[in-house]
Amino acid sequence: MSRVESRAQRFLDLHRPGEPLRMPNPWDAGIAKLLASLGFEALATTSSGHAGTLGRLDYGVTRDQALAHAAGIVAASDLPVSADLENGFADDPAGVAETVRAAAATGLAGCSIEDFSGRRDAPIYPFDQAVERVTAAAEAARSASGRIVLTARAENQLHGVSTLDDTIARLSAFARAGADVVYAPGLKTIAEVERVAAAVEAPLNVLLLPGGPTVAELAAAGVARISIGGAFHLVALHAVANAGREFLERGTLDFWQDALAGAKERNAAFDRTI
Repeated sequence: MSRVESRAQRFLDLHRPGEPLRMPNPWDAGIAKLLASLGFEALATTSSGHAGTLGRLDYGVTRDQALAHAAGIVAASDLPVSADLENGFADDPAGVAETVRAAAATGLAGCSIEDFSGRRDAPIYPFDQAVERVTAAAEAARSASGRIVLTARAENQLHGVSTLDDTIARLSAFARAGADVVYAPGLKTIAEVERVAAAVEAPLNVLLLPGGPTVAELAAAGVARISIGGAFHLVALHAVANAGREFLERGTLDFWQDALAGAKERNAAFDRTI
């Protein structure tokens, strides 16, 4: 087994229904090192956080930029890393497969492909096209060049396009098409999560949302992985904005308490090699 395949298997083994993997989303190598130092077992890139580092909104990066960014996160620690690859940066199955093969070549342990098209007039790919795209991605994820764990995402709930029944049908079809993990970001209640977990024959990833089910409730429902998306990146942006306003508008130094605490975290997490 190659190093890439070993890392992918290690990542897949962390998906235990009822004992969910808590997977945070670093947006640069330093944050990846910090999160690794805290004891997390796997990491995922955040498309919105990466775009934010470039002064852009989500879906504002190219495939090459996303893969180069993912490679940097992979190199930052020994943890398995899964990349948020949006819609695979292609509408057609062949293009999605090409993206997955390129992702495997970076050393990633996993990647996610979603059925959000990015178009306002038709934000979700038609059912058959969505399944064809996951089928191609799954075949590429198991190619001879390297194994990578595929997460297939159904985005209905984020865009209010269809019913939970359609989301379940999509996730079930994605699992049958070869997805290793399924993900429907936007599930808001424990009842919705329980319905999906009971209906789909694949490990389920859930996005942790304010006002939604707790980690303990998600574990009891049989969830295998819990994500936070770009939340940590937004926390960091808010902290810097608050410090900036204090400096600019009040001229006080209360923010230095957080800065000194951050220095301790940095020193504990980072090495001194040049």
